[in-house]
Amino acid sequence: MALLPRLRQLMRRPSSASRVGARRPTTAARRGDTLHEDALRSMLSDDPNNERAFVALAEIVRRRAAEATIADEDPLAAPTDDGERRRAADLAVWALGEELAGNPRAWYPLIEVARLSVADDHEGTLRRLTTAAERDPSGRALVEALALLRSADMPVDAVGLGVGHWRPREHDPEVGRQLVLASIEAGRPLEAKQHLAALDLHPDTAATAELKLELAHELARAEQNN
Repeated sequence: MALLPRLRQLMRRPSSASRVGARRPTTAARRGDTLHEDALRSMLSDDPNNERAFVALAEIVRRRAAEATIADEDPLAAPTDDGERRRAADLAVWALGEELAGNPRAWYPLIEVARLSVADDHEGTLRRLTTAAERDPSGRALVEALALLRSADMPVDAVGLGVGHWRPREHDPEVGRQLVLASIEAGRPLEAKQHLAALDLHPDTAATAELKLELAHELARAEQNN
């Protein structure tokens, strides 16, 4: 169970400088996925927000960490349970996200670390999501951040983050969807209406027309239920 305190310690640790692309030194024999890992790290060095590369690399380090807990088992101790292996895998992905987040262009790794911290570190989660939103001018990071907070039943925090960072003229209209839905879930229908109206500021009216209609129905349904 020593992994859980280590995980919480990592939550509160400032991000380290990025060493993406450099293989960690090891005395272990080369594994079949080593070349794949190196290729993924190279891709993430070029684009730290490559979601597919991150997910693939996270799967490698997650599997390796889970396997290591079995290999390191004391034959005289109780066998490692699934929870311990899961914590070891989460810790490995956490370390990967912290490493990649050292790149000042990286926002997706911050989202993934926030996903791991959301249940235990409210302040740290909001800090990571705020940094991710500030690093991404397109609004994609803000969409992911708001969706994460909503899924964690934190709509009030989602509204606060969205209001502070949404730029309706520049950002993906999906930010507006997340912010309107978060406002509804937070019991703030008047704010939801304001955010819905703000979608008119987006220059691509065709892209927002159907979205506005969908959100108007959601808002009307929420008001009927109250």
